[in-house]
Amino acid sequence: MTIELSDRTLGDWLEYWAEQTPDKEYIVYSDRDLRFTWKDFNKRVDNMAKGLLAIGVQKGYHVGLWATNVPDWLTFLYACAKIGAVCVTVNTSYKQHELEYLVKDSDMHTLCIIDGTFESDYVQMTYDMLPELKTCQRGHLKSEKYPHMKNVIYIGQEKHRGMYNTAEVLLLGSNVADDVLEKAKSEVNCHDVVNMQYTSGTTGFPKGVMLSHHNIANNGLLTGEHMKFTPDDKLCVCVPLFHCFGVVLATMNCLTHGSTQVMIEKFDPLLTLASVHKERCTGLYGVPTMFIAELNHPMFDMFDLTCLRTGIMAGSVCPSDLMKRVNEEMYIDITSVYGLTETSPGMTQSRIDDAPEVRYLTVGRPFEFTDVKVLDPETYEECPPGVPGEMCCRGYNVMKGYYNNPKATSEAIDENGYLHSGDLGVMDENGNYTITGRIKDMIIRGGENIYPREIEEFLYKLEGVKDVQVAGVPSEKYGEEVGAFIVLQEGTKMHPEDVKDFCRGQIARYKIPKYVFFLDEFPMTGSGKIQKFKLREMSLELAKEYGYEVV
Repeated sequence: MTIELSDRTLGDWLEYWAEQTPDKEYIVYSDRDLRFTWKDFNKRVDNMAKGLLAIGVQKGYHVGLWATNVPDWLTFLYACAKIGAVCVTVNTSYKQHELEYLVKDSDMHTLCIIDGTFESDYVQMTYDMLPELKTCQRGHLKSEKYPHMKNVIYIGQEKHRGMYNTAEVLLLGSNVADDVLEKAKSEVNCHDVVNMQYTSGTTGFPKGVMLSHHNIANNGLLTGEHMKFTPDDKLCVCVPLFHCFGVVLATMNCLTHGSTQVMIEKFDPLLTLASVHKERCTGLYGVPTMFIAELNHPMFDMFDLTCLRTGIMAGSVCPSDLMKRVNEEMYIDITSVYGLTETSPGMTQSRIDDAPEVRYLTVGRPFEFTDVKVLDPETYEECPPGVPGEMCCRGYNVMKGYYNNPKATSEAIDENGYLHSGDLGVMDENGNYTITGRIKDMIIRGGENIYPREIEEFLYKLEGVKDVQVAGVPSEKYGEEVGAFIVLQEGTKMHPEDVKDFCRGQIARYKIPKYVFFLDEFPMTGSGKIQKFKLREMSLELAKEYGYEVV
């Protein structure tokens, strides 16, 4: 069967399945037995879309969504999509300064929030940002600092001063005529921006990545094809929806294949295992740390996971030993997707029917309709197989640009239309790619280029190592030295010299970590990416604690 790109909008896809399989379950929360059929969910989305129109949201307006994977997260996404508004996803880990930066930078018109997380009170933070809410009527917000902001919606039943709640927006929607929604829908084109995600900010200020219906729906469509998804599949979604992994690789995959989404509100390994077991999920996604938490859970053996058949491990470097273990112990023919928010996000993916070594050791081959090249970072000439360079791509999946930032857009997308990833990769003779690190992650020690991925893969083989990251530690003598940051298996005791002894004679002397640090956990972004730059920042302080002589 020939795969073709689709011109359907997100709303078109939702309505297609609501018509084709109206009574089939689309969204399931197993822990509270909350279930939406395609037909019921589409009806709720229409009501929410009319409610947004009633409070003044129009085509092109930016609607912020600051929430964990709560049941109405997807309702708001599709409601925005149907009326041509842009859903701006907000990282659930954001603190006050980051929230205010994003709201201002995105010219946000409406913000939808939940109570918060265990470490952040979103309601209070919103009042701190918009004190006028306390004294204004709902829908009549006038903020001096944020002139575009007109509404705040609380996702839930509680009432908060100056904010609408979900029930009120739905009630307003029920009083809007259907033809008003139909008119708004008729003006939406698949090439309109539907989602804006802010890059995680692991380097520089976060930028708003503008993604269209065509970008993300087709990336989800192809992702699902690579894993042979059908309407019979049930995907357990424990990755956050505010990130491309959740909203595209998971949600858009299910949307374009008519599959069921079994949702986890906030990642918990036990709840994830229980949901897979109870709902007989066929697919499971996660970043490496999630799969590690599931495999190492003391109750892992209590669950029947034989229903699983496929999934994706992505979001950070995926150790081959871990992928093999997931394949063998969780019955998942695991695939790996490589890309970035700016590429919607998939650029390459291993396929479910690839040989195990291809799925464990590479990130596969390019997505269809995507031109991937490895370019020399200095000359921009294409690198031959076996020679590392910068991963670049051109195609339907490349973002429309960074919001209000033409300079950054032109720096990211060259005159030939290639998006430059900032990641180092290499293509083998069979056309499969391996990511060797970020250009900035690459350690240059006395003129020697050292790829962290290579050392990480090697150290995973050391018994007792649960997780490991390698990053450069500043050095006056060499520019940088190799630092290994290790999380140990529970009950394991290890000395830095044990790690160095394991390396001696096995890897080149200059690659052996000069510094070995043992951590309880790694600094992470809200989407589960390890922040290597923070490890580098911590390294000199850690070196003092460990009594290392830094030269």
